[in-house]
Amino acid sequence: MKAISQTMYGGTEVLREVELDRPTPAPSEVLVRVHAAGMNPTDWKHRQFSGLVGTLPLVLGWDVSGVVEAVGLGVTLHQVGDEVFGMLPYPHGVGSFAEYVVAPARALVRKPEGIDHVQAAAIPLAALTAWQALVDTAGLQPGQRVLIHAAAGGVGHFAVQIAKELGAYVIGTASAPKHGLLRELGADELIDYRTEDFTGTDPVDLVLDTLGGDTATRSLKALKPGGKLVSIALSSLPEDLPEQAAALGVRAYPLLVEADQAGMRAISDLAVAGKLRAVIEATYPLEHAAKGHELGDTGRVTGKVVLTVS
Repeated sequence: MKAISQTMYGGTEVLREVELDRPTPAPSEVLVRVHAAGMNPTDWKHRQFSGLVGTLPLVLGWDVSGVVEAVGLGVTLHQVGDEVFGMLPYPHGVGSFAEYVVAPARALVRKPEGIDHVQAAAIPLAALTAWQALVDTAGLQPGQRVLIHAAAGGVGHFAVQIAKELGAYVIGTASAPKHGLLRELGADELIDYRTEDFTGTDPVDLVLDTLGGDTATRSLKALKPGGKLVSIALSSLPEDLPEQAAALGVRAYPLLVEADQAGMRAISDLAVAGKLRAVIEATYPLEHAAKGHELGDTGRVTGKVVLTVS
C-alpha cells in the first residue's frame, strides 16, 4: 500500500510517499480501506517531534473514514463492506495517512449515508475533543455561558456547534473576518482577540482553552466562582495552573482526547440531524500530504484540512 511516512523529524520536506506492506487486523481489529483522512494540529506537531507516538519511521494520521476490508477474530460490530469513520486510539494508534489502516473495532462507528467520506474524516478527533471537554469533563448545562478560544479552528468550530446544541450561551474568540462563519455555526457573542480583551466579558461558567500559555492563565480570571477551564494545549500549560485556579476559586482540567465509541455515536447523531458539520478549508490527495502540513504550519486553518485517498 501507499503511505506518507517520515524517517526523521522536521519540516514538511521529511514527508515521503512510500510503499508498505498492507497491515493485517489482529483480534478485535478491523482493516479499513481509507477513503479520506482528516488532518489536525497534532499531526504537524508530531511531524516535528514525536513525543507521544513512539519511534521512527512514522506514518501520521488519526482521523479516518473508509470501508471495512477485513475483520479480525471476534469482531461482531462491523462486517466487510461497511462504511465506517472514527479516530484511531490517541496517541498510539496513529497511521491513517495511508491506503489502509487497522483500528480497534470499537474505535469506529458506521458512517451515515448522508455524509460523504471527506466530511466524515474531518469530524472525529476534533469533535471528540470538543465533546469530551464540554460534556464529559465540564458537564455543560443549558443556559450556562461558555468561552471558546480559537473558535474557528478545528476543535473550536465543533465546540461552538456542540455547546449551542446543549443550550449554552456561546462566546468565541476569533479574528473579525471569521465572525460571520461562527455566527452561522451558532455563536452568540464574538471577540476579536486582536483588538479586544476577552477578560472584559461578563464572567463565564466554562472556558475551553485551545491555546495554552498566557491565554490559559488569563482565562481563569474570566470564570465565575466555581467555574471550569478545560485546556487541550497540554504542552504549553503552566505547571501550576491547577494551583492558580484553586486560588481563584475555580478549577482547571488538562484534557487528552481518547477514542470513544459512545462519543462518536453521539457526534454522528448530531451530524445526521444537521446540527454538526465540519468546515473544510482544503482537501489534498494523499500524495500531496506535505501541502496540508504546510497549510497547517501557518496556524491559520479555518475548520479542517482533509486528505483524500483514491
